[in-house]
Amino acid sequence: MRDLLSLPKTHLHVHLESAARWATLREIGAANGVEVPDDMAAFGSFAAFFEQNDLVRACLRRPGDFRRVAYEFCEDEAAQGTRYAEVSFTAAAHGERLGDLDMPLAAVLEGLEAGQEAFGIDCRLLLDHSRRRSVERAWRTLDLARRHDGVVAIGLAGDEAHPGDPFNDVFAAARDAGLHVVHHAGEGEGPASIRQALGPGRAERLGHGIRILDDPDLVAEVRERRIPLEVCPSSNVALGFAASLDDHPLPHLRDADLIVTLNTDIPALIGTPLATEYARVRDAFGYDDTVLADLAHSGVDASFAPTETRTRLHREINAWLGRPS
Repeated sequence: MRDLLSLPKTHLHVHLESAARWATLREIGAANGVEVPDDMAAFGSFAAFFEQNDLVRACLRRPGDFRRVAYEFCEDEAAQGTRYAEVSFTAAAHGERLGDLDMPLAAVLEGLEAGQEAFGIDCRLLLDHSRRRSVERAWRTLDLARRHDGVVAIGLAGDEAHPGDPFNDVFAAARDAGLHVVHHAGEGEGPASIRQALGPGRAERLGHGIRILDDPDLVAEVRERRIPLEVCPSSNVALGFAASLDDHPLPHLRDADLIVTLNTDIPALIGTPLATEYARVRDAFGYDDTVLADLAHSGVDASFAPTETRTRLHREINAWLGRPS
């Protein structure tokens, strides 16, 4: 078995706020008057996760807070062997909370720029928007994405029980503006959420998508359209969407010839960084290095990275596996 830290990887489904180091949150929380416990509280449901996430967000108030977590994200991802990341950030929500719509995004972009230079990683931003929040805020998210370089995509996140249709015009406008669109779908809700995301929602990838197997016709459609899935097994287990890692549908998704990419979603909150996610999948399903390299290749193909970046990453993955370039 080859070293998984040295496997060149992409990370396409990871939330910046949920990747922040707990020690950093305690430090900046103290400076901002937010009490952060010594250890993270355990959670086993989506509702409990939201409470934990609210605490994380409350810590982030000053430009330096956002710059720091973005910079440390680059450092931590580079240490995991991540070569390219598309990290999600809820920019408009932070901006409205703090009374300065642009500040959090501008600070995160500064932190990512410094982190990329320091640690040799390539990062882009995906601005997400909670389905529970207003259409007006979604339009503000799109406006931010249009005005700030480094943002490649926008999309819906949050509880999928809230419909996506009210936001359809926002995402049609995003595609018209040259932005990519990626929605969370098929995690908490079933195939109908996936159909909405891929149809009027205009999505090009599916965040999670693990419940697609409930609808064989949808499986065939997504396979034919080559729509990638951003699969996050440990997060699905932690949030109660899969009973255990052994019961996770990832192998069945691969058996259905769907494009499966491997990601963490909320790595700091569940203590599972990306190389550990690869190791857990390897151990749970008996995958050899060839399968793990194929998962890494799928992440490259599914990314919005420039062609030259994707070509280089494929070459590096092949070198890790000992294949000819």
